[in-house]
Amino acid sequence: MTSWIRALAVIVGLAPISVAADGMRGTNDLGIVVERASGSVRIVETTGRTGLGRVTGLGDLSHATAVFSRDGRYAYVFGRDGGLSKVDLLLARIEKRIVQAGNSIGGAVSQDGTLIAVANYEPGGVRVFDSVTLAPVADIPAVWGEGGARSKVVGLADLPGQKFAFTLYDAGEIWIADLADPRKPTLVKHRGIGKLPYDGLVTPDGRHYLAGLFGEDGVALLDLWKPEQGVRRILGDYGRGAEKLPVYKMPHLRGWAKAGDYVFLPAIGRHEVLVVDARSWAEVARIPVHGQPVFVMARPDGRQVWVNFAHPLNDAVQVIDTVELKVVHAFKPGKAVLHMEFTPRGEHVWISVRDEDRIDVFDTRDFRRIASIPAEKPSGILFAARANRIGL
Repeated sequence: MTSWIRALAVIVGLAPISVAADGMRGTNDLGIVVERASGSVRIVETTGRTGLGRVTGLGDLSHATAVFSRDGRYAYVFGRDGGLSKVDLLLARIEKRIVQAGNSIGGAVSQDGTLIAVANYEPGGVRVFDSVTLAPVADIPAVWGEGGARSKVVGLADLPGQKFAFTLYDAGEIWIADLADPRKPTLVKHRGIGKLPYDGLVTPDGRHYLAGLFGEDGVALLDLWKPEQGVRRILGDYGRGAEKLPVYKMPHLRGWAKAGDYVFLPAIGRHEVLVVDARSWAEVARIPVHGQPVFVMARPDGRQVWVNFAHPLNDAVQVIDTVELKVVHAFKPGKAVLHMEFTPRGEHVWISVRDEDRIDVFDTRDFRRIASIPAEKPSGILFAARANRIGL
């Protein structure tokens, strides 16, 4: 460890992060594991598959996620209590923390890395901050209707061109915010997209924004290259409108999968994964699975899709072959599998097993468990390599 990092670690009382023999460490193999019950994150590295340290004092992480600075050094952690924390992965410390709202649900980083946007339930809207100082830059209240009510905001995603997309849960709208001039954001509002859009995602190329609908059938799709065409409904025969089904946990569209010519989506309330043609956006198949899918995630090469499930069947994981469009492997890592994250090239997958206080690492070729890392009630696993991908 270089002398200045070691000295600073001693001053602030940190356990020094292990480094290479030459005293240097990169950031591309670093990541965090959210420890939801203790308001902490564990810093991990994927090369040696080890835990490096823990950062505490991050507030309510019961539904936490994070994005990363473009150099991979900092994680911006979004807490359910409205907290926004900038965590230094190399020094294992909080660089700065603010409480910017009463209830937040995630965020995004701008294309150039200078802005951090946060989606808020209370007060409803999006707030934008400088990524270096966390100083406020813009406030976008999600006001809708004639009475001036504020909507919960969900599905916040970064877009090319210093833009952000997000959905208004109560209003049934998609907004596109252009922050080319961050002090004067401009908005384009697409209204009447459907009832209760519960989450949203942008495709890896930044072209399409999808909003899942909880209140009726279908998914709302906006072509960001041709926004003048407006929002259109796809998968109209799928959803909750015709048949009300019990939903034990809302699936995460951000955990969707694109593999080759197909898109794989979790089906709300059903024991199915939907397969959609990525060109026509027509449904081509439904794959029966073990339970209600929560995350449907593609290995980086697209050859496999891994699926985990809602309670009470959340001890299992299934693997789908994207050529044969069927489940080819199933196993039970342990109680309460909450999240999965692939290493950047997909040779391994990390899986959080909350109720057994550990992270398991599996080889994606032969499905062997090759490592286990202790963690306190782990949920989200997020690697710094996400910094180089749109929508993550």
